[in-house]
Amino acid sequence: MRPAHPDTVAAHARVRAELDFSDRGDYDDVRRGFIATLPDAHIDADGGGVSWSMQPYGFLAGESPDTVNPSLWRMSQLNAVHGLFEVKPRVYQVRGFSLANVTFIEGDTGVIVVDPLQFTEHARAAIALYRAHRGDRPVVAVIYTHSHRDHYGGVRGVIGPGDVRQGVKVIAPNGFTEESFSESILAGVPMRRRALFQFGWSLEPGAMAHVDSGLGKAVGRGGDGFIAPTQLIRESVERHVIDGVEIVFHLTPGTEAPADMNMHYPGLRVLNLAENACHTMHNLCPLRGAKTRDALAWARYLDQALDAFVPEVDALIVQHHWPVWGGERIAQYVAGQRDMYRYLHDQTLRLMSHGRTPREIAEELMMPSELSKQWFARGYYGAVAHNVNAVYAHYLGPYDGNPANLNLLPPAASAVKYMEYMGGADAVVAKARQDYEAGQFRWVVEALNHVVFAEPGHQAARQLSADAMEQLGYQAESATWRNSYLLAARELRSSSAASTPKGVSISPDIVSILPFGSFLEYLGIRVNGPKAQGLKARFDWQLSDASGIDTHRLTLSNGALNHLPGSHGAAADAVVRMSREQLGQLSAGRSALLAALDRSELDVHGDAALFRNFVECLDEFDPMFNIVEP
Repeated sequence: MRPAHPDTVAAHARVRAELDFSDRGDYDDVRRGFIATLPDAHIDADGGGVSWSMQPYGFLAGESPDTVNPSLWRMSQLNAVHGLFEVKPRVYQVRGFSLANVTFIEGDTGVIVVDPLQFTEHARAAIALYRAHRGDRPVVAVIYTHSHRDHYGGVRGVIGPGDVRQGVKVIAPNGFTEESFSESILAGVPMRRRALFQFGWSLEPGAMAHVDSGLGKAVGRGGDGFIAPTQLIRESVERHVIDGVEIVFHLTPGTEAPADMNMHYPGLRVLNLAENACHTMHNLCPLRGAKTRDALAWARYLDQALDAFVPEVDALIVQHHWPVWGGERIAQYVAGQRDMYRYLHDQTLRLMSHGRTPREIAEELMMPSELSKQWFARGYYGAVAHNVNAVYAHYLGPYDGNPANLNLLPPAASAVKYMEYMGGADAVVAKARQDYEAGQFRWVVEALNHVVFAEPGHQAARQLSADAMEQLGYQAESATWRNSYLLAARELRSSSAASTPKGVSISPDIVSILPFGSFLEYLGIRVNGPKAQGLKARFDWQLSDASGIDTHRLTLSNGALNHLPGSHGAAADAVVRMSREQLGQLSAGRSALLAALDRSELDVHGDAALFRNFVECLDEFDPMFNIVEP
């Protein structure tokens, strides 16, 4: 790693001059109500090693170094505060034990758990800390605010299936299960690879590497699971009483998640805005990839909350970061968040209507100065430029309207022609070196990307591109941009293929509890269309578990796998029988299925050879595919 370039040091000086670093209000709020914590928030992993620890982030003290944007350094310090906190009587949060927060609401006979974190170990440690100081209250309900894994994956750390059978409620917004599976399974492989860049999972903590993730400190690792909701919130506003606690649920689909909701606790005078109003500009499409989020709806739902709920509360909580207290402060905060998303939406549409392309809008659009100086509107997790692209794509898709970009050559082929036109790789590197010294890091990265894609083994190009990526990372206020640039730099410098970090592959545990139809959707994306286009097959696939036998009829034609509940009857070419316990073992695709066939673990009646031919058409996915090189 190289030290900060003089232009990076100058960029940081401009940030210090622009923002009021003497404002220490958030430092007071993040510690307010502190009760206790674990030393360094250290949590062991069930499988050995460390699941979570703040100890490696002990370097986050004092003034920001030259290698970290001062504004991001400030957020990194705030996100390093951890422990059990009282928000108000009967409302508690454990923060800093995972990427997200878990909220505990005390009812008449037990405790309601809101968002049980990402991993089992994190949730187990959090509720143990809560119970150590608030008593051994039983869990009477679990509420998932939205369909992202860092808010539900640790559920088995607070309840198990047996608790549900005994009456513990699991409440979620309408569409929760479908949207959870859509992200974690159907788009799971590429999303997890891209998430490595967004969160910097494999970067070591340090002032020249990982300092934060914007929403929280890091991701961690451990066991994750899924317990399906027993109750869905379907109406835009629903009022329920759970263990004596009145909760007004406010559905907000299409905001931070496709299935999402806020909550108002009238008797406690607390508003929970889930992940819709954290202390950062959020992503309208995260770097890991997702369905684009509706900035207009996001602003509208915040406006509804501001009108209906904010006048009735004394405390605002979210499922990342820290609370806000006091009616006037809460109103200003929610109004500012509302205005931020509305401004991003409207101004992007305005410039689109003037014919600007996403890259042009991203360069031109600036947030209003009064809003941009508010700490909660800074881009620690999202960024104006990336959000502009998301708004544009939400309305017009990824094509910018210029026919020159309608059918571009693929990156590697395009790069070869660029090198030919530009006088060869060595000439490009020589010019890029001059631009690097001049602080033109964005252009250096853009130019050298062509060299790397044309000649992946060109070490001078790789090293100089990594140097420029590093400086962009040092300058970034967004933790996700910083992580992406720094991990890209490391992969460019590495001479060997990266190993697969734990958590990149799809968890067999998640697959094993999928609804059968969802597993078959997952299987369908593995069908290699060109290989399978000549096959025609009809299979009945039967899954047996404690609840009985679930049968789906599969039809393979034209390289596409379709399925519906039920049976082909006598028209089936083969009938496949398996148990639910086998489902997770088969998540790896072709090799696992073929091995199960060879061991006669799959019961196939009928044309077994045809079924084997189908299995041989399934792709294997490498979760560590290349991103910064061809």
